[in-house]
Amino acid sequence: MVKVSLLIPAYNEAETIVETVKRARAALEGFLSSFEILVIDDGSTDDTGRHAAEAGATVLRHDSNRGYGAALKTGLRHAQGEIVVITDADLTYPAERIPELVNELAEADMAVGARTGASVHIPLFRRPAKWILNRLANRVAGRRIPDLNSGLRAFKRDLALRYLHLYPEGFSFTTTLTLAALCDGCEVRYLPIDYARRAGKSKIHPLRDTFNFLVLIVRVAAYFEPLRVFLPATFVSAGISALLLTYYFITDGGVSDAGVLACLFTLLIFMMGILADLVVRRARS
Repeated sequence: MVKVSLLIPAYNEAETIVETVKRARAALEGFLSSFEILVIDDGSTDDTGRHAAEAGATVLRHDSNRGYGAALKTGLRHAQGEIVVITDADLTYPAERIPELVNELAEADMAVGARTGASVHIPLFRRPAKWILNRLANRVAGRRIPDLNSGLRAFKRDLALRYLHLYPEGFSFTTTLTLAALCDGCEVRYLPIDYARRAGKSKIHPLRDTFNFLVLIVRVAAYFEPLRVFLPATFVSAGISALLLTYYFITDGGVSDAGVLACLFTLLIFMMGILADLVVRRARS
């Protein structure tokens, strides 16, 4: 039986896919007797798939480019191992750390390579958005998350399949998995790793993908811990209501329609939060 399935999503990574597979195989061969390497060719227009197959990987192909998350979902459906490891095809993550991550699963549900090592090359223009998203995710999860969306991690396959319906098609797959596991009380461990400069051109679109990450964090929070979304929204709405009521009382000496509507809207948000929390807790009991 295959114990570990390594998933490598790849889109136009012909220059690096062979070296990625070689490094991963070297790390796994010295550690396991049974494993598989699946490269998910996500509609590449170059020779990524052919090079991956020649390097000894099993290649799964998409007819068109569907996204990072779609590629990993395809890999999950085809993986035979009880443990799944994912990494990128651009040589940014240290494949030699894979055995350490897998070993952590003896006592954890997921082990993440946190990009907090001595040598980490994350573009400066991505760091402010990354910091904001991490702070929001920490609030949602109720704990500090060293690296929200690291692409090098090991996890139990049944854990990942539990949330298959939540994963987006794009880059937010790892963010969703992290938040879902933490909100569900799973044991997630973090190992500091280095992160090399990317070979080739990044597929990330900063503005679009940052917005998608933000929407996804709010959506996952609403799915698992709705009060952590609705309560802050209630407080903000209540503050606006108080300002409107005070302003119109001082200027007109009465209660304004806008103030009343704002108060009703605040009450509506609060009641929706309570109802959503009851539904979630009922479904998970």
